[in-house]
Amino acid sequence: MKEPKQLYFIAIVPPEPIYSQIAEFKAHMAEQYNSKAALKSPPHITLHMPFRWDEEKEEKIFRTLENLTDNRQAFDLSLENFGAFKPRVIYVDLHRQPALEDLHDDLKKVMKISLNIFNADYKDRGFNPHMTLAFRDLKKPAFFEAWKEFESKEFNASFTADKIILLKHNGKNWDVYREFPLKK
Repeated sequence: MKEPKQLYFIAIVPPEPIYSQIAEFKAHMAEQYNSKAALKSPPHITLHMPFRWDEEKEEKIFRTLENLTDNRQAFDLSLENFGAFKPRVIYVDLHRQPALEDLHDDLKKVMKISLNIFNADYKDRGFNPHMTLAFRDLKKPAFFEAWKEFESKEFNASFTADKIILLKHNGKNWDVYREFPLKK
């Protein structure tokens, strides 16, 4: 019998100390508001939604992402404060950055052309880059309580996005699987 296809997604993962700061916010959401789903992945900005792929053919994903990142320059990203997709999602917000938009657009194209994968964006809502702290398991009453805490909370950080990450699901959580560097 054929093995089921693996789950992958593509993201930017921040370096330390930002990684740990975002992880602490996620842990706080789990402890205070019983929203644990975001703990199943590292802090990240999703570039391409999860997709299924035959593990035996993942070399094709690697080549596609290597071609995409080959001559692409690293770029700076700035995180600022918090946002929400009411009434279920709370996230760290980030400034729109043309280089990030271009990377997403180009990734979306190569995924369609090279891999025949079409689910780049969530429910066709377009690209809205952010770092999720709590989502699908955040109950509405807890959302409103948490949003009161986070809507006026301040957070500022910046980092250089110098690689994109292919994440792979291990059956319980998402693991950083392979890195594709951008030029510095």
